[in-house]
Amino acid sequence: MRNLPPISIYRLPAVLEVTGLSKATIYRLLERGEFPPRVKLSPRCVGWRVADVDAWLDERAAASGVTVPPAPEARAAG
Repeated sequence: MRNLPPISIYRLPAVLEVTGLSKATIYRLLERGEFPPRVKLSPRCVGWRVADVDAWLDERAAASGVTVPPAPEARAAG
């Protein structure tokens, strides 16, 4: 078995919480290709890769001129 980094997944309630957006807005952005794609976890279950959502948030912050400090785990590793 390979030593791969774990992939963390946000389910919809977590995506709504971390983005501050509504469910309708998330799905509208998805439809327009402006939000990270969903990962199908099972026939009736989807999620979003944490890294993808976090990168999207960083991009949005940078585009609005907001400086985003590195995440705590990035500071510890650096």
